[in-house]
Amino acid sequence: QDELVESGGGSVQAGGSLRLSCAASGYTGIKNCIGWFRQAPGKEREAVAISNSNGDTPYYSDSVQGRFTVSRPFANNTVYLDMNNLQTEDTAMYYCAAKGAGPYGLYCSLVEAQSFGSWGQGTQVTVAS
Repeated sequence: QDELVESGGGSVQAGGSLRLSCAASGYTGIKNCIGWFRQAPGKEREAVAISNSNGDTPYYSDSVQGRFTVSRPFANNTVYLDMNNLQTEDTAMYYCAAKGAGPYGLYCSLVEAQSFGSWGQGTQVTVAS
């Protein structure tokens, strides 16, 4: 049974930092991609950062490159998203998502939300000016 549980959202002033956590169960022993998406009101859900259990270079969207860092320091499928220099445009509901990585991790290069089969409930991030 897949289950993704996010934590760490909240409110912060522009320029501040937050850390999100995602605990993914059901993927033990399976090569996987675990990523972070966000959706602001009236906008489509977009990929923010995607991590590959193979240790390949993570994917980052252009809007967060250099400010956000995705990591999975332990072998227990817990993934972190460190968000620095947050801006008001980063305000959104943030979701953790997971899927199998496929051969050679190829599926992790597919960053579209519909390619991910498991989703968490989301955690709100609000950045005030």
